[in-house]
Amino acid sequence: MKNLFVVLSLLALSTVSAQQHFAGANTSSRGGLVNGMLNPAELANFTAKYDVIIFAPSVIASNNKIGFSELIGGDQLEEKLFQGEETVNLRIDSEILGPGFAFSHNKWTFAFSTRANIRFDLVDVDPNIGDAIVNGGLNSLVNSTTLNNDYNQRMSGTSWGEVGLSVAKNLYDDGTHRLGAGATLKILFPGSYANFGANNFSGTINYIAGDVELTDATANLNIAYSGNLGESFDQSSDYMKSLFGKPNGFAADFGINYQLHDTEPGKYRINAGAAIRNLGGMTFSDSNNASTNYALEIPNTDSLNLNQFEDISSLEQVEQILLDSGFLDKTQNNSTDFKVQLPTSFVAYADVKIIPTIYATIFTQQRMKENDENDQITVENVTSLTPRFLIKNVELYAPLSFNEVSGFSAGAGFRIYGLFIGSSSILTALTNDSKQADLYLGFTFRVD
Repeated sequence: MKNLFVVLSLLALSTVSAQQHFAGANTSSRGGLVNGMLNPAELANFTAKYDVIIFAPSVIASNNKIGFSELIGGDQLEEKLFQGEETVNLRIDSEILGPGFAFSHNKWTFAFSTRANIRFDLVDVDPNIGDAIVNGGLNSLVNSTTLNNDYNQRMSGTSWGEVGLSVAKNLYDDGTHRLGAGATLKILFPGSYANFGANNFSGTINYIAGDVELTDATANLNIAYSGNLGESFDQSSDYMKSLFGKPNGFAADFGINYQLHDTEPGKYRINAGAAIRNLGGMTFSDSNNASTNYALEIPNTDSLNLNQFEDISSLEQVEQILLDSGFLDKTQNNSTDFKVQLPTSFVAYADVKIIPTIYATIFTQQRMKENDENDQITVENVTSLTPRFLIKNVELYAPLSFNEVSGFSAGAGFRIYGLFIGSSSILTALTNDSKQADLYLGFTFRVD
């Protein structure tokens, strides 16, 4: 498994993305498709004839252990990640928008959008277990460690595509107040999936002359995989090969939007909105599909050699080693096809005009499902404040955000007409060694 963490580090640098994608750009006063991907009701404010997204990638890597300088340095990342006693949480979240277009007719706006997604997560992993499997117990200062965890530890990866059809309508506009609503129906194209969950894990890890042995252990395991991630998860290409599989799922976004108009035509004093995003899920169906629940039980008179897992590159291999050990009993063999839930979240924001050229956006994203379920794609809780400087078709913004995994981060970005580039963490990454790194860019054009 050691190879996996090297690949993840490279993934984080090559596709860098965060859980609030396009921070600053998605609440821009320009409006349009990027705003509509955050909240479909934003499309109700669309006044141009057409708006087109060409290409817009965003990627975020966040964790609670490794600083930006360590991530860039790349030395002994797996050792640093599993130091200390705090459980390890790591998220790598990539999103690619485009192509897509929107057009307006009377008080209605319609849009077509495409999006590709790549996720990898470590959720509440005990550092002692991670250190024993990945590093051979290099961080251990004792000969034995006893663990008793009453939660579910997960390692999961997912790739999928989306095609969205959106509609929004201006419901009310008296010249001062405007109210709009919108919805997006998304057809989901599951690509690849892998999940290893260990719930209620207890046991003793012994370190003897370079060997790492697990004894007197019990746990409830879930091992599930489909597509490329079932065969291998230690190459970055494994996450890229099948972003769009066959259509096999649906999801929806619903939102509302309110604007308080300014005295200057086409401007606002307040633009506020709320949305529920990613209601739904998708079913993975592939020739190598597997989703099985097991009971792990190792008596105190026997042990499992954890050194066997150091060079493992697939969950199939992990599963086979555990089965061959004789310590694994199948408790439930799920159907060949299995369903995975999207990361449903609630978002709310308000963009407020301070003076004619200065605006400030308050934003929050809160998950509506817990991340510890084995069939759940994760999402982070995020709160941010983004001051913006606006002159005609040029915007400068600086997101200040708090992420529940990586903590505080400060970023910067700009928009010139339809070109936008930014990061919600670049300032703290360079000056304060924050635990998040992200970057996005994109280009849209419109016909008025």
